[in-house]
Amino acid sequence: MTNEIFAPVRIGRLDLPHRLAMAPMTRSRATADGGLVTGLTAEYYEQRAAAALIVAEGTQPGVRGQGYIQTPGIHTAEQVDAWRQVTERVHAAGGRIFLQLLHTGRVGHPYLYPDGGLPEAPSAVASGEALYTADQGLLPHPVPRELTADDIAGVVRDFAAGARNAIDAGFDGVELHGANGYLVHQFLADGANRRTDAYGGPVANRIRFAVELVRAVTDAVGADRTALRISPGNTFNGITESDTAELYPALVAALAPYPLAYLHVVEPTPAQRPVVERLRAAWQGPLMLNSMHHGGGDPVEDARQLLAAGTADVVSLGARWLANPDLVARVRAGGPYNEADEATYYGGDHRGYTDYPALAPLAPAAG
Repeated sequence: MTNEIFAPVRIGRLDLPHRLAMAPMTRSRATADGGLVTGLTAEYYEQRAAAALIVAEGTQPGVRGQGYIQTPGIHTAEQVDAWRQVTERVHAAGGRIFLQLLHTGRVGHPYLYPDGGLPEAPSAVASGEALYTADQGLLPHPVPRELTADDIAGVVRDFAAGARNAIDAGFDGVELHGANGYLVHQFLADGANRRTDAYGGPVANRIRFAVELVRAVTDAVGADRTALRISPGNTFNGITESDTAELYPALVAALAPYPLAYLHVVEPTPAQRPVVERLRAAWQGPLMLNSMHHGGGDPVEDARQLLAAGTADVVSLGARWLANPDLVARVRAGGPYNEADEATYYGGDHRGYTDYPALAPLAPAAG
């Protein structure tokens, strides 16, 4: 089954040499002033250029898209220039890299915005969660401001502009974050979306925003450089869905006119496997799967099984890539694997970021 991992596959305009992608992971190491990635971030991604595809961390396409401290942006010329050093080093190392575009919606806070204004969301329904800050501790998310129809059109324009900026910065494509309780997911989920206009109510209305984003971004940079991430049944960030089994097949059907580079599905629990399999059967393009549950098992072995069963074309791994920059070499060698240090996931310096060790060279054979 190892051959399943190392079989090449084409997504969009890219030929991937194997099937283990690096999942997008917030690391909160951009500059606090300006949301700029640094040379340290360039080193981090360069080290992991052996991934089939790197999906770089969630990056805000506008000021109000930010939901965490020290996350990067892609809406200023300085941010584009900063990201260019990342893509150049990844490409020089033989890698391929997409940028994830993320608007966090109600998962935001006035603390993060220069004007001190409210976060924005489909409806004035708070997440129930909180923002971590270094100087003020945990700050509960406020009730967000409900987006108007004109506001929604503006957010769509921001995503399209962010996608163009990403391509200008040298990325091979963009992934739209429609999962994990952020803005797109908030529109999809009836627990967060209480609207009574064309963007709320029945499923056909709640998927409208996601489809409009996909249309605008594919128009801007091409469908073969665009992907979408979704997470059926995920309750992260206070999300509730009463109709997951109806909602996501309807969304995937509405995306049929757009031959995306891939659809990225996050499977939060084993209970969602039937929905994932329905989406797999319905989606005509490449499907990337991120299975968040391993039950104490090995994520690489899980990936082998998912690929062998045809459940996914590509599997994205998070902590395994975070802690093992040479993951491909370790998989070929059958391990061992470094374990990720959760204490260094968010913020900080090179520790837990660029200092994970690679496999030691093999000792010479005894003669």
